[in-house]
Amino acid sequence: MRSTPVSAAPRRGRLTALAAAGLVAALTLTATACGGSEDEADTKPGGGTSQAADADGTGGGEGGLAAGLADRLKEHGIDVDKWKDGGWKNWDEDKWLSEAKDFVNPVIEGLWQPDRMKSAKEADKTVTTKDAAADQGATDPEPAPVEAVAEKKPYHENAAPVGKVFFDSPEGSMVCSGTVIKDVNHPGKSNLVWTAGHCVHAGGSGGWYRNIAFVPSYNDYGKSEAELANATATEMAPYGTWWADWASTSNQWIQGGSESGGDGAAYDYSVLHVKPEQGSKSLEETVGAALEVDFSAPSATEVSSMGAWGYPAAAPYNGLEMFKCVDRPGRLSLSPSLPTMYRIGCTMTGGSSGGGWFRVVDGETKLVSNTSIGPLENTWLAGPQLGRAAEALYQDMSKTYGGQ
Repeated sequence: MRSTPVSAAPRRGRLTALAAAGLVAALTLTATACGGSEDEADTKPGGGTSQAADADGTGGGEGGLAAGLADRLKEHGIDVDKWKDGGWKNWDEDKWLSEAKDFVNPVIEGLWQPDRMKSAKEADKTVTTKDAAADQGATDPEPAPVEAVAEKKPYHENAAPVGKVFFDSPEGSMVCSGTVIKDVNHPGKSNLVWTAGHCVHAGGSGGWYRNIAFVPSYNDYGKSEAELANATATEMAPYGTWWADWASTSNQWIQGGSESGGDGAAYDYSVLHVKPEQGSKSLEETVGAALEVDFSAPSATEVSSMGAWGYPAAAPYNGLEMFKCVDRPGRLSLSPSLPTMYRIGCTMTGGSSGGGWFRVVDGETKLVSNTSIGPLENTWLAGPQLGRAAEALYQDMSKTYGGQ
């Protein structure tokens, strides 16, 4: 997966996967947003919806937590009153909330300062694909590398509404990428962000990550590290910091996702509902843009061009700039039991996880996938097809939590 930890030494940003016989070299999961194809009858949509604290701390429950969650925290031996004062740093296995309903992410105002954001690095996770061979499912020849191109600045005038997703894990502070998406049930006032499942939840052996926040158009003018030595919060986060007060990911990822990929790898997608650390307007109103999600899951053979956007943080990148790759997609199948994925040539590295993949439909740019896996050599990226299961998860989030 292509997320990143807050440590001085950069680590590989995508989940690494050893490719079997027919697949080339090792794969690395780069982000958490893999969706299923439309014919996945066994998928249980909506089951991954989770609740969090209200961003303003008025969730109606004890300690500012959403009603019912305070009792759940106590069941796990967590002192609700101390949560915001550092209690979240306790990653004991028996206290790490994992179930869909247990997500809690109260705002800790001022936590994500510029220096903390800049130091966030990709998560170092490895995954091994099981019995994946080129003749299983539909896999096209490996694409030629496409050199990632720096997006024009300022990002808010030239790019889709992409930003960085920050979160804390047992290994430290991490970073992924994400995209502001439209809320079909609340037009013009969306508070929804699309990213990867592994950017919010550790999978079957862990639980929900903490202090999850989204920063749209991070470092809007693409300033260098030297230029950002004394950066203000406004320079790094021109539209503010948005905390995830509700989150959804797939049951398959929650139950089967793991550092070795697991059975949940093909369902590695997430939708966040966010609220501003400060302010009252919606995310879409504040940023001025949001993208529609295309859940038609078109075959790669029917699409002439797809582009991936994100903030790669592993060498040779440093996570401060937005990059993009555009290529004709091919097909990648890791297993006959898993959905076929899209694949394009791209040199983006860790930190690009969760970043949106876009295509133009009738003149309109739509999100059609997100960065999920790639090889250790950083020559291509793969992302999920987003079909009925992903759409059901999105609709559940929109109808249940949108507009709040």
